[in-house]
Amino acid sequence: MADLPFTLDQLRILRAIVNEGSFKKAADSLYVTQPAVSLQIQNLEKQLEVHLFDRGGRKAQLTEAGELLLNYCERILTQCQEACRAIEDLNNLKGGSLLVGASQTTGTYLMPKMIGLFREKYPEVSVQLQVHSTRRTGWDVANGQLDLAIIGGELPSDLKELLDIIPYTTDELALVIPTTHNLAKQEKLNQEDLYKLGFISLDSKSTTRKVLDKLLQTSGLDVNRLRIEMELNSLEAIKNAVQSGLGAAFLPVVSIERELSAGTIHKPIVLGLEVKRQLKLITNPSRYCSRAANAFRENILPNFASPNSPIYKP
Repeated sequence: MADLPFTLDQLRILRAIVNEGSFKKAADSLYVTQPAVSLQIQNLEKQLEVHLFDRGGRKAQLTEAGELLLNYCERILTQCQEACRAIEDLNNLKGGSLLVGASQTTGTYLMPKMIGLFREKYPEVSVQLQVHSTRRTGWDVANGQLDLAIIGGELPSDLKELLDIIPYTTDELALVIPTTHNLAKQEKLNQEDLYKLGFISLDSKSTTRKVLDKLLQTSGLDVNRLRIEMELNSLEAIKNAVQSGLGAAFLPVVSIERELSAGTIHKPIVLGLEVKRQLKLITNPSRYCSRAANAFRENILPNFASPNSPIYKP
């Protein structure tokens, strides 16, 4: 067979240029000089007899041939990484790495508990957690950049065909109000009481806000009647605002456990209202499953799963 017209280093450089947006930033990320990066791309283009970048603009823009090569480049480099991890696995969890992902709420509040328990059992395994949108996390699992992930949102139909999607646990959304509010003396509220409150919420354009609004609407609440007095850009900011007496909010129960224990916010029961969503474990059945990933699935995930999940172990 003839020699390949490219090297792995050239593919790594191509991917870095696309990810970083310029030759200079790619060179910085790879700890090489910009002329070295440019020379490698020139040699690659010469060997392939095509132009990979449109050099007319300020930003590095791929040509059609460049887009085609990048698609194969991602798969080739992912396979190489999987080969290296498979060899690392021969050390029987005395090394190696675990790559996990999660959507925002799960990645902020639930996944760190899982990773902490995993690190106690397997301290020599390197763990990386990536927190992104459900869509991006799903593609990272599909492309082999993550071993597994836990998500709360809906995946696009094209991704569902590539992944194993397993019901994992539920994420409950609860009403919380300041302890100084006059309704904080009541343990139970009617839904009509909610329309009298001033609420703090995420930005109305954020994906998380849209998901939360849909959950509330599905649970029987008229979200259009809720009086939103303040919009903030994170759940932590909202939680702090509630503790400061600035308004009420709906927050994931997993995010307020510490505050409820300390008594710094009040969580009344809202009669006739239960707001829950299904969290799901996603994996790619066609990708290599490392021993670290298998250990995480077998020894960590069951501890946090709902009893109705296939993963749950009593």
